[in-house]
Formats: sequence, structure tokens, C-alpha cells
Amino acid sequence: MKNKKFMKNIVLITGTSSGIGKATALYFAKQGWNVIATMRNPENETELTNEPNIFVTKLDVSDVQSILTAIQQGIEKFGKIDILVNNAGYGQIGLFEATTPEKIQAQFDTNVFGLMNVTRAILPHFRNKKSGTIINVTSTLGIIPMPMSSIYTASKFAVEGFTEALAYELYSQNIKVKIIEPGGIDTSFSQRSRTEFAYNPELTDYSSFVEERSKQQYSYENSFTPEQVANTIFTAATDDSQQLRYIAGYDAEHLIGIRNKATTDQQYVDAIRNVFTPNGFKNDTELM
Repeated sequence: MKNKKFMKNIVLITGTSSGIGKATALYFAKQGWNVIATMRNPENETELTNEPNIFVTKLDVSDVQSILTAIQQGIEKFGKIDILVNNAGYGQIGLFEATTPEKIQAQFDTNVFGLMNVTRAILPHFRNKKSGTIINVTSTLGIIPMPMSSIYTASKFAVEGFTEALAYELYSQNIKVKIIEPGGIDTSFSQRSRTEFAYNPELTDYSSFVEERSKQQYSYENSFTPEQVANTIFTAATDDSQQLRYIAGYDAEHLIGIRNKATTDQQYVDAIRNVFTPNGFKNDTELM
């Protein structure tokens, strides 16, 4: 008789040391799933290791061998993998002119190339069993650019385009590909982004803009909790649909709604520009 642990659905999640990743691991586990919770430093994890159906292991999205090892360990532990959640990410915000080439490279190494590394590594397993779902966590910024987030936005735009094209490609293999677009979430991720804000005091021309924009930037930070995003991810994993995009957050719904209700591209651009004037959110009511 087949071991019962192999009969459950199995999800592998990257970036589970905190925030959305940890919340998602716990959420799936509470729904009875077996979870492969991956992170760069599993030796520091204490909460997830106490859950009987969560297997914690090392995975660094920039290290291909660690990715292959984590996938193999997960399959050996649970027999298969049904869902991949690409959640690991790095948020570089601040002025483009103040962002170093090294920081830009690090952003793309994690958010774009790292995500592609994990996706490439799981595909042979999904193709072999003729099923599987890949869920990529992007951001509202992946479709609605905002000032002082140009590098992060660029990385998420790349993931959005990659994911949509991949969804069409993998439909031929009976593999689903989906996107989660969270808005502002109060997590250690956003806190680190503020700490590493790219700013050069010598660029005084930007001073008044940065001051005003900073007041506005986090006004919707508590729009959704990590647990609510985890619920959205679970819905995407289990709704048995070909739906591509899932919005998670009231601010995300607001901003994406502006884009969807605009009748021309320029109307959308003008409305978003008005959102990010110093007074903020004052001239977009006609598209709400």
C-alpha cells in the first residue's frame, strides 16, 4: 500500500524565512498539505521546523546546485511536488540615479534570474508527471510603476512578462503558471527595503520630491496581511482554473482598477502621474 504521506498534495515554497513565504508555508500546512519550506539559512529557523508536515531545507535561488538538491530532497521526502511557489525576492527602492550597478545586479539576480533558476529546475519533474502548477509572486509594481522603485519595478515587469509567456508555453505540457500581485504588505521585506533605500544627499535636486513622496509611499502598507496573501496563493493553487493573475490587496485593486478603467493609455498615464504628485491620490477619482 502506498505510504499515506505520498497521497497528500505537496508544495515547494521559496523564501519562507519570513513574511509572505512563512505565512504561506503555515497556511498550506494547516490545510493538510505537505510543505517543502526553503530558505537560505534553515539552521536559523525555529517555527516551521515544529510543524509535522513541513520539511525545512536550504535553497538559495542564486545557487543552482542548492536548488536541485532541495527539489530532490523534497521528492525523496514526500514522493512528488505538485506546486512551486516562487516567493523569494529582494526589494531595492530609492532613486535610480542613486542606485549602484551592484545593487541593480543583485535585484535581478534574485527576482528574475533566481526565479528562472528554480522554475527551470522543477520543469523536468512536472513534465514527467504531466502536471504541476508554478505560482510566481510578483507585485502591483509589476504592472503599475511607481516613482522611487524603478529597479524593483523593472525586475517585477520582467517576471510578469516571463510568467505570462511561460503560461502559454507550458499549457502544451498541462502545466499551469500563475501570478500573485500583492499590494503593500507590512513585512520584514518592506522594512529592509526602507533600510536599504537608495539615496545620495548630493542629489539635492530630488530633495523636495523625495520628502513628499516618502510621506505618501507607505500609506497603504497595511492593506493586506501576509496571511491574506497566503490565502490568495492557496486559491490560485487549488481553484483548478487557467486564471493567470490574482490581485492581493486593497491598494493593488485601487491602482490596477485605474489602469483597467482608463479608455486610453495616456489617460491611464495621466491618472497614475496624478496619484504620485506630492498631494497624492487627489485627481484619480474619475477613474475609481
